[in-house]
Amino acid sequence: MGLERVVVALEKLGNPQTDFPALHVAGTNGKGSTCAIAASCLRQRYKTGLYTSPHLVRPNERIQIDGVEIDDDTFGRRIAEVIAVLGVNHELTYFEFGTIVAFWHFAQEGVEIAVIETGLGGRLDATTACRPLVTCVTPIDFDHMEYLGHSLAQIAGEKAGIFKPGVPIVLAAQRPEALTALDRPGAKLEGRDFFRVPSNELHLRGAHQQQNLAVAMACLDALTRFPLSDEERRAGVSQARWPGRLEEFPGEPPVILDGAHNTSGVEALVKALDDVYPNRPVHLVFGVFADKDSEPMMRRLFPRVDALYLTPVGSPRSKAPQSYVDLARSLNTNVTVYGGAEAALEAARARVPSGGIVVIAGSLFLVGQVRGALTRA
Repeated sequence: MGLERVVVALEKLGNPQTDFPALHVAGTNGKGSTCAIAASCLRQRYKTGLYTSPHLVRPNERIQIDGVEIDDDTFGRRIAEVIAVLGVNHELTYFEFGTIVAFWHFAQEGVEIAVIETGLGGRLDATTACRPLVTCVTPIDFDHMEYLGHSLAQIAGEKAGIFKPGVPIVLAAQRPEALTALDRPGAKLEGRDFFRVPSNELHLRGAHQQQNLAVAMACLDALTRFPLSDEERRAGVSQARWPGRLEEFPGEPPVILDGAHNTSGVEALVKALDDVYPNRPVHLVFGVFADKDSEPMMRRLFPRVDALYLTPVGSPRSKAPQSYVDLARSLNTNVTVYGGAEAALEAARARVPSGGIVVIAGSLFLVGQVRGALTRA
């Protein structure tokens, strides 16, 4: 891993990433929501790019301008333009190439500012080639440990790779071990309240979204070149959407999609079930990747629900449900294994009692599968 390929490729394209300033966001939990809120506010006055990952259903979701995904024709044209310069044997990874296409598209469309979410870590992430006015790190937790390290300090050190000299840093609340690793010589640590928009304006569900809102507002405060009125912030917060994160598809029963795929995410999901859907039966469709430390997630989540529908995730990285069904049955007495997500969803919707909800969790990939099925229906 390294940035050399990305740097060389961008140079061949004339360094499109220098045509627009950026808000660059790393972290483990909440970075996508934070980016979505910040971009929604900025687009109230400025032409704003948004680059996020992973996508749920279509790769077009990753590249947006003013809240609109890149359309298929433009996406294909931008890819062709980049390949015309780099050639077909460029040796870039999928994520590196996608990041370069996003930068190229933003430059061609003349965005005034872009909100850029890292893909993995920070130090060696392709997005680190951007030119940030502000960098931000959302809460850090254990994730992607095979790449980032097995301690919070190591993971935080990788995330801190997005920091650049003279560029303001916004930090969400962090555990002490992570905060120590994020500290930098000469940095001035400041703490203050930065709630400037009533939290009831935010339509993203869950108490954890209040912290994401606060962090997004702090980032906007730090973007002094791009001032916004309180009215513009309020409108942006009200319009912010982030699919697959406590997203409710109405109906009988309602289906709740949540991308919780690590311990902190599961804690937030459990709290949301208690706060938003109290005393309602919960039937959970669950699938997870094999490279995740999933047992702590299961031990926290499985006893909280009334029935479990275990399914493989439609990816070679999937963890076979048969490998953890015994653990599941030790935590919940109502467990069934299915061969795929749609079959599990159909069974859960048929069996959940009146007044209950169906929840999909464990993997963003699984959430994307189910979301695709629900939107096609």
